[in-house]
Amino acid sequence: MSRVFEACRVLMAAAKAGAKANPNPRSASMAATTKAKTTTRPNGILKSVPVSPAMRKFLGVPEISRTEAVKKIWEYIKLNDLQNPANKREIICDEKLKTIFDGKDRVGFLEVARLMSVHFVKTT
Repeated sequence: MSRVFEACRVLMAAAKAGAKANPNPRSASMAATTKAKTTTRPNGILKSVPVSPAMRKFLGVPEISRTEAVKKIWEYIKLNDLQNPANKREIICDEKLKTIFDGKDRVGFLEVARLMSVHFVKTT
């Protein structure tokens, strides 16, 4: 029984030594493909697009990606402690937030993306 295990150890050592000396050519081509994909320009929700005047006034920038806009709005909400303490899923809007959330006093956190979408100018 021990001869079987010894043979496995020998074969595994040889395989490891061969892998170090002769790297897999597929892994090199995969690394090149991955590198090429990371250098493409952003699209979809990562693409910076012009925003409405109300959103521009709130964020302070003329164009921004949707993800960055959501991050900045959540920063503002947390900084000013605008989440309902009893229900953290609800946002209590102050005057500044009302300008971008259709004048609503309270907004559910799932509504934020829908209410923001009207502020992103469609570009074709």
